[in-house]
Amino acid sequence: MTDQTCTECGGALRESETETVCEDCGLVLAEDAVERGPEWRSLGEETDRRRTGAPLTASRHDRGLSTEIGYGTGSEVSGTRQRQLVRMRRQHNRARLDSKAERNKLYAYTEIRRLVSAMSLPTSVRDQACSLFSSAQSEDLLCGRSLEGFAAAVVYATCRTQSIARTMDEVVDVARADRSELKTAYDALNRELGLPIGPISPTEYLPRYASSLDVEADVESRAREYAVMLVESGRMGGKNPSGVAAACLYKAANERGIEVKQSEAADLADVSRMTIGSTVSDLESLT
Repeated sequence: MTDQTCTECGGALRESETETVCEDCGLVLAEDAVERGPEWRSLGEETDRRRTGAPLTASRHDRGLSTEIGYGTGSEVSGTRQRQLVRMRRQHNRARLDSKAERNKLYAYTEIRRLVSAMSLPTSVRDQACSLFSSAQSEDLLCGRSLEGFAAAVVYATCRTQSIARTMDEVVDVARADRSELKTAYDALNRELGLPIGPISPTEYLPRYASSLDVEADVESRAREYAVMLVESGRMGGKNPSGVAAACLYKAANERGIEVKQSEAADLADVSRMTIGSTVSDLESLT
């Protein structure tokens, strides 16, 4: 019970949980939505209130357990103290990597995170790609091969294992390695680690390609029917699934009266116009 009175009726006020309420007219005079209780709870006999920090992550070379000496001190410090912090930070950065393997892993993980971000891939790809790189390093597959090529290769391999439609050229466009370095590293991964990689269905490319060509949903749906028709008929042998997806969209769009040039579809899938034309011919023979 408080000594204050209601500004409307002069009645007595009562504090109930987060509100101050008049007992006579029910007017809410004040509200405090901040929870004042403890921010932790004990589910058993354990009463340790220490914070546990961020969860472990496979995308860090030390699984996120490292300690960082930041640049902000939060208060003014003398010049002598600032120089001491600079020396401590430099020595700390040198000491946290105790071997060349750790330095390689740190560099590769940074490159993997950059590639995943540049290609707008989910975090599951980032974590699995880092784990795959660690497995390759444990099997001594890095000898004689570039770290940039292996970073790009594990991202591409992870996309293949998770059935995420990304071509090798798309990875090369944002990677710091060329196609030959990526392919050499990818072949080593596939050969030595036995990755569960199967062919990618052309339907996986359709949503992204349809968005790039700015076609309607009914065009994408018709293109999906064409892609399924080719797969079920066994006409996919030796064909690039990316080119097949572009050809299906090209045919479906032109059937709806939407002008999509054959060169646009070919450039989108990074294939030749001959690939688009041959796929369209196969579709016409099936329909």
